[in-house]
Amino acid sequence: MEQRQFLLSQKDIPREWYNVVADLGSPPPPPLHPATREPVGPDALAPIFPMALIEQEVSSQRHIPIPEDVLDVLSIWRPTPLFRATRWEKALGTPAKIFYKWEGVSPVGSHKPNTAVAQAYYNKKEGVKRIATETGAGQWGSALSMACCFFGLECTVYMVRISYNQKPYRRIVMQAYGATIHPSPSDQTEFGRKTLEKDPDCPGSLGIAISEALEDAIPKPDVKYSLGSVLNHVLLHQTVIGLEAKKQMEMAGCQPDVIIGCVGGGSNYAGLSFPFVPDKLNGRDIKFIAVEPAACPSITKGRYDYDFGDTAQMTPLLKMHTLGADFIPPPIHAGGLRYHGMAPLVSLLVEKGLMEARAYQQLDVFEAALSFAKAEGIISAPETAHAIKAAMDEALAAKEEGKERVILFNHSGHGLLDLGAYDSYLSGKLQSV
Repeated sequence: MEQRQFLLSQKDIPREWYNVVADLGSPPPPPLHPATREPVGPDALAPIFPMALIEQEVSSQRHIPIPEDVLDVLSIWRPTPLFRATRWEKALGTPAKIFYKWEGVSPVGSHKPNTAVAQAYYNKKEGVKRIATETGAGQWGSALSMACCFFGLECTVYMVRISYNQKPYRRIVMQAYGATIHPSPSDQTEFGRKTLEKDPDCPGSLGIAISEALEDAIPKPDVKYSLGSVLNHVLLHQTVIGLEAKKQMEMAGCQPDVIIGCVGGGSNYAGLSFPFVPDKLNGRDIKFIAVEPAACPSITKGRYDYDFGDTAQMTPLLKMHTLGADFIPPPIHAGGLRYHGMAPLVSLLVEKGLMEARAYQQLDVFEAALSFAKAEGIISAPETAHAIKAAMDEALAAKEEGKERVILFNHSGHGLLDLGAYDSYLSGKLQSV
């Protein structure tokens, strides 16, 4: 019987985050002030984030120490296991070896607490009393609600309205941790009210929810804003995934030829892939694939340009792949992937030719998720299903070519609170968008 599980001990939890900026050779394009088009300094970001996170956002330091208080919380579920999907390999009839990093073992069932815990810690350390944020499918809101609970902070979450209605159990998880949740667009902010006046049935978007959370946070000195993806410091915190995976692939006795992750803002994919980027820069032939929904194809259909991170145009301008800050995506079930832009660092690596992107239809990713579930037993989040679809395609390509291929993907979260989406798919009600 071939080994399926590759487990690390708590002593193997990374003690430092890895910053890919250090290995890119030149600084990434800086955020710009929307009026002057000049690079923004720390003072411009201070009303939004604690200074420690601002320093990480602009850092070019290769390794950044993880505070002991953060490690103490991460040790609740880290290190996460790496599995070889031997049963799925057999079902697909592929010579490929398929590995997945299983982030669904966290208390809230996804990768999101890796950065939520760090962000809550730094906010608490700088005297913040409450954090305002947005969430799409609810995984980020759940993670930050838990992290705020652990560090004694209040948490306010603006949840994209379509997901608020589709995924009530994630809302309940947030409330169980003591958070306050508003469906976005909401009547709690001026921007939310204006949006509802124009369209009372607006399904919402992450861009709108970000605007509401920023409007809530910026005027209040003891309230800060927190983002669950996109920004450099968020991607930095997620690199614990890839740093662990590198050790586990060594345990498995092979190295990945293909590294895959789903992308909305880009954090779980960056978390797995960035620690492997130096290997590619040093000559190893690795294919990096970022997978997005065809309904919100920021990389494959968007432009690479400076754009706002939110719909109300309150953020600095970020150089990224974008569909436009006013883009309202269709109400697909992969709510965590319904963002108009892509992480600037992921976008930059795509532009440099180090990574590529694919977009899939909703029905195709659910079909792939069921194939994986029937072989491996895990019901995957709709977001994760996009990575599964790409892994399946790579495995079937290896079968057609008759070549062995080592595939590694990030299984970013379970789908046990997304069963309404599976019900829609299984009953034939889900549309191909």
